[in-house]
Amino acid sequence: MDASKYIKKLKKKVERFKGDTTAGQSSSEPTDPTIPMVTVETLEKGFMINVLAGKNQPGMLVSVLEAFEDIGLNVLDARVSCTDSFSLHATGVETI
Repeated sequence: MDASKYIKKLKKKVERFKGDTTAGQSSSEPTDPTIPMVTVETLEKGFMINVLAGKNQPGMLVSVLEAFEDIGLNVLDARVSCTDSFSLHATGVETI
């Protein structure tokens, strides 16, 4: 599977996650700062993924890395900040 298929798969998971977390909420409620914003960019030999959340939750890094593993991503390099907010910038390739 190539990077573009992984990107589509990631986007579907993010949309499904957003749909699950917003189901039953009214539009007047504020956005939950713990719901991460995910962006994916294609690179020459893989892709770069950015995950940002306004508030860090215990276990968030582990959850994100497990999600990458579940969809077959091999993280080669990552920068993470988990102080008050959560920020992860990772580059990866397809797991063979």
